[in-house]
Amino acid sequence: MNNKKAISQQRSSLLQKNIIASFLIKGWSAIIVLLMVPATLHCLGEYKNGIWLTISSMLIWIDNMDIGLGNGLRNKVAEYVARGEHERTRSLISSTFAMLTCIIIPVLLVLLLLILIGDPYQLFNASPSRVSHLDQVLMVTVTLVCTSFIFKLIGNFYMGLQLPAVSNLLIALGQTLALAGTYLVLWSGSHSLMHIALVNTAAPLLVYLLAFPYTFLYKYPQLRPSFGLINLQEAKAVINMGVQFFIMQVSGVILFMTSNLLISNLFSPEMVTPYQITYRYFSILLVIFTVVCMPFWNATTDAYQRNDMEWIRNATRKLRLMTIGFLVCLGLMILLSDTIYAVWIDRQTIIDIKMSIVMAVYIFILIYSMRYSYFINGIGKLRLQLIFTTAAAVLFIPLAYLTTLWTHDIIWFMVVMCLVNIPGLIVNRIQFSKLINGKAKGIWNK
Repeated sequence: MNNKKAISQQRSSLLQKNIIASFLIKGWSAIIVLLMVPATLHCLGEYKNGIWLTISSMLIWIDNMDIGLGNGLRNKVAEYVARGEHERTRSLISSTFAMLTCIIIPVLLVLLLLILIGDPYQLFNASPSRVSHLDQVLMVTVTLVCTSFIFKLIGNFYMGLQLPAVSNLLIALGQTLALAGTYLVLWSGSHSLMHIALVNTAAPLLVYLLAFPYTFLYKYPQLRPSFGLINLQEAKAVINMGVQFFIMQVSGVILFMTSNLLISNLFSPEMVTPYQITYRYFSILLVIFTVVCMPFWNATTDAYQRNDMEWIRNATRKLRLMTIGFLVCLGLMILLSDTIYAVWIDRQTIIDIKMSIVMAVYIFILIYSMRYSYFINGIGKLRLQLIFTTAAAVLFIPLAYLTTLWTHDIIWFMVVMCLVNIPGLIVNRIQFSKLINGKAKGIWNK
């Protein structure tokens, strides 16, 4: 019992340290992003910078091709380490690296072939006289990002060890190195798109390449991957869980990323601006809550594997108090919204208070649901989340379309966004209660 209490205290201490460290690291990342924008713009000018931003947005999709293997790995690492199964953990890491390599090599070859036989200038509507060697830029960036795709698994490994701050640090170091490289390009007087593309895609890869030997040869040699430990059965276990995470990620993208396009088409492009302003304003709390919740994910996996339900109950009580605090903050943000908008956008856009209220409700629904979903993700019982997240994504577009035809009011469009997420919130709450009290049976325990 004393040993269980000591492990519980150690887990809580590690959680607190990671939350504090993640806040500091995320703050630094935000500053880097702010500094990167003017530096890149000065290097390239508006025309080339627009092309680079377009290329960057397309490269992000490569990161989403892991079919959820990263999230599957982090759960399984936490599970096996909690049980002291180091050799099985090694096999799991080895097998996941092998699977990612098998996924990305064909993707890389296909992309390189498309670049060779296609016309990048037509794709980006770019002028060869203003941007030289665009095909070479694409080939270099795609190759570097695809290589990073494999090694960024190190970040998921650290999250599985309940060290999300280390994963965030690796990302921040890559961003910092990219920023330094961008300023070197700026100070050299170069206006080369190739140079900017190189420093931005090579920097994260370099960080991961340095982190790999540090992690598996020095810090955790007992968990070092090996070719001889590749096991298809271990890979299958990660894939089974990872595919569920992947479908939920895609559903989330559909749900969140189609809103702008729908508003532009159902109302007008001008209506996207106030919607995005209110979303960015209130989603500040969503970002903060995510930073706080993220360490709970794999800490819950560890506690669940050790049957430490009391730790999970205590953790959720803390998040309950935090959720109430966030609700109060959202209320204050509504009251201050007109003043904030006036200072922020200098009254260039008029925003109805009703839009702010509905957006605040939408953000609170997401926060309240996340309070339970991060624990459920850690436990690994994903079936109901998968069903309700997919259902929300499928129902959102037709319901938003029909509601807009009936009301011609963007407020009701936003109400639909809230409504499609409420069933998932209710189910998350019920499932968590059943799991934590040992009453989950059937689909509630899958």
